[in-house]
Amino acid sequence: MKILMLTPYLPYPLLSGGQIRTYNLLKKLKDKYEITLFSFIRKDGEKIHIKELEKFCYKVKVFKRRPAWSFKNVLIAGFSPFPFVMISTYLSLKARKAISQELRTGNYDLIHAEPFYMTPNIPLTKIPILLVEQTIEYLVYKKYVDNFKFKFLKPFLYFDVLKLKFWEEFFWRQASSLAAMSGEDKKIMAKVAPKKNIDVVANGVDIEFFNQAKMKKPKVPTVLFVGNFKWLPNKDAAKFLTFEIWPLIKKKIPQAKLWIVGKNPTPEILSLGGKKDVLVDSHVKDIRVAFGEASVLLAPIRNGRGTKYKVLEAMATKLPVVTTPLGIEGIEAKTESEVLVGNGAKNLAELTVRLLKTPELGQRLVSSAYKMIEDKYSWDLISANLDKVYQRLGKKA
Repeated sequence: MKILMLTPYLPYPLLSGGQIRTYNLLKKLKDKYEITLFSFIRKDGEKIHIKELEKFCYKVKVFKRRPAWSFKNVLIAGFSPFPFVMISTYLSLKARKAISQELRTGNYDLIHAEPFYMTPNIPLTKIPILLVEQTIEYLVYKKYVDNFKFKFLKPFLYFDVLKLKFWEEFFWRQASSLAAMSGEDKKIMAKVAPKKNIDVVANGVDIEFFNQAKMKKPKVPTVLFVGNFKWLPNKDAAKFLTFEIWPLIKKKIPQAKLWIVGKNPTPEILSLGGKKDVLVDSHVKDIRVAFGEASVLLAPIRNGRGTKYKVLEAMATKLPVVTTPLGIEGIEAKTESEVLVGNGAKNLAELTVRLLKTPELGQRLVSSAYKMIEDKYSWDLISANLDKVYQRLGKKA
């Protein structure tokens, strides 16, 4: 079966959740399908990574994204039916022409677009389209606008959110089939597109890779947060943790340390490390080192849907986890069994302190969580779920 896969990023190196997901699925499915990958890149220097992806793909073609922030893009978005994020970044005449040409000559059985940002570049075609949503994008941006500090700009931003919602839901209805990261996202999509097949193809984790982490007990209780700070929910979580949760933990455990690890920290995120007990680190080359040298992962996620890699990876490393209901969305973990789940700064601080003061609780949680990861979240199992979707749609081609 021949598949054309469209992504808004080159899925290597593995710096974001989307890259991790696509890379591992390509790796697992390479022997069964002939996959051609079309992706956007930010800089020409990213082309050096094409060689790595050609190990799994029949062909890889990239398109350079326009710089997002320009007066022209803002002006066009203001008068366009499309939202700013599509106008500024993903609507590409060059990509659309190349995709049209590829579909005319490639004899494809299926188009896999992930996420919906890629779908405007697909021409009218009889080839089945699988649209995979890694999160519900308009809900992420709505939450961001809800908390935006410049109130005079909010009406304009909310209007852009409405445009984003319109087009995201429009392409759900246009696709041949849909896939979500969690049952919760599936329910949202089903209300808009009730007649569509909607599969849950969750995120997974490389168990063998993370199981090799060397666990080194820290000298002082160490609370870890990890994330790529290009993603708005990670910025929000890091600030929430530092300003609201961390002072409550310090009152109970004065010697504790907070370790914030992640790529692409903004000046605002870097400024969080101004205190001697808070370290912001963007230079950890192997994330297993961070997991191996921490006492607990605290992931106070308040926004952003889909499965959180940081939680899966911590569990695969046998590091105990404290998070929110949103933090375990799409993961079949239960509080007090595989994880501790809470809401609000006070509750999350209390759970973290309890875990730090009760080592036997941590051991029980990580044992149950690791078994759950083995049983349900290996990339072999996740790719098998996607394989079933491909087979079903391929028969309709």
